[in-house]
Amino acid sequence: MRNPIVCALIFLLFSCAKNEDVDLVSLNVTTAVSPDIGGTILFSDSPPYKAGQTITITAVAAPNYKFSHWEGGLTGSEVSKQLILSNNIEAVAFFIPLERFAQQNIVLYKEQGIDQSGYIFMMENGQKNAYLVNHEGEKLKEWAFEERFGNDIEITPSGDLLGCFKSSNPIITFGGYGGVVSLMDYTGKEMWRYEVNTENEIAHHDATQLPNGHMMIMVWERITELQLEAAGQFPGHDIFLEKLIEVNPQTNEIVWQWRSWDHMVQNTAADNDLYGQLSDFPNKIDLNHSDLENGDWMHANGIFYDPATDLIYMSVNFYSEVWVIDHSTTSAEAASDQGGQFNRGGDLVYRFGNPSLFEHTNAEQFLFNNHHPSIVLDNYPGNGNFLIYNNGSNLEQSIAYELELPTFSTTSMQNYIAPEIKWSFTNSDMYFDKISGLQRLPNGNTLICEGDYGYWEVSAQGEVVWKYDGLGKSFWRGYFYTKNDTRLLNLNIP
Repeated sequence: MRNPIVCALIFLLFSCAKNEDVDLVSLNVTTAVSPDIGGTILFSDSPPYKAGQTITITAVAAPNYKFSHWEGGLTGSEVSKQLILSNNIEAVAFFIPLERFAQQNIVLYKEQGIDQSGYIFMMENGQKNAYLVNHEGEKLKEWAFEERFGNDIEITPSGDLLGCFKSSNPIITFGGYGGVVSLMDYTGKEMWRYEVNTENEIAHHDATQLPNGHMMIMVWERITELQLEAAGQFPGHDIFLEKLIEVNPQTNEIVWQWRSWDHMVQNTAADNDLYGQLSDFPNKIDLNHSDLENGDWMHANGIFYDPATDLIYMSVNFYSEVWVIDHSTTSAEAASDQGGQFNRGGDLVYRFGNPSLFEHTNAEQFLFNNHHPSIVLDNYPGNGNFLIYNNGSNLEQSIAYELELPTFSTTSMQNYIAPEIKWSFTNSDMYFDKISGLQRLPNGNTLICEGDYGYWEVSAQGEVVWKYDGLGKSFWRGYFYTKNDTRLLNLNIP
């Protein structure tokens, strides 16, 4: 095993020339190794230094090295030290190579760039294992569940686990099916269970807990061939469309729902129901966009609830769009095109990613399959902006996007304004056409889950500062929790 890399600092103090009324300090530095191997030392000020002056020295690790500690005239493991230049000082900074401090999953580690304020919650896609991991790749907490994920699991504000799991006897089995939503304590013990698994419906992909404790669940809903024919769509088989249900876990009552079937339009059969020109109904959904023989028509894969606006953002993979849905409606209003804060009922308040779907010609499509909708948290850089993972099936290259959305109104779609791209990241090595996601971190970095690979941490300037290789495992998403997050209290992380 290799020894730690050593950088030696030698400080020499001497007086300046005669007739000067101020003593100056000369600071000479030598290193035992080349700075681009193990690390280097930065100084807060440049010479000449006055005697008694306070300066800061910082040990800066090279890529795939980590600062360990000081020895000699300095002690401790703080990366930065303040010095009062009054005496000769000889100090040594120790840097440790990657293979000595990190697990084999860590293939890139830039210590100064990483957001060290928290941990990454990882879940193996479609499997039974989840774990909380630090940047050194250590699993601080592991969970092994009895059922397979289907797909999301997250730590709730109360410190419990909310997970989507696959039913043991599913009837509808499109990719991402689930059937079971479970609320568990931090040990994995189940406290509440809700199943949606019938011939006509199945829960899938994602669920989230609302501030009132209710659960918002994504559901695939069967639309029969006869219903479709009446509406002017003739696929020759049943299809499955998106539905959202809000469940009160105290009573298991569905207290609110939204059905995409209530908000469709078709422009091919003038004598049938739902007929209209797409450009005249931009708040509605084109029934003719899909033609998949298996009936998986939309394949939404993620929801995000914004409590500040009472809006739901849904990532719709096969439409390459994000839909914005008004949750302030009643269920009756959600089935109509009136009511709610925008008086749109359950029609889409806004949509983006693929404007061709409502025949808008002044904005280009920029999403090509997408996952993991979210809004940047308050007090984080970019707060209020929208994040989405563009799987990039058109170019076989994925892109992480941060978007500024326009202000929504009753006429948002009639006077359509496309989102503004505020930040993006891509890399020739980053591509997966399924799953994946991203999250903004407190220091402005972005954590990106590349589903078939692992995780990237990228700075605001686009520098890759950390990479986690799953070594053949695939991951649904990743969630970053700060070390002082109350959600982690019960885990007793040292």
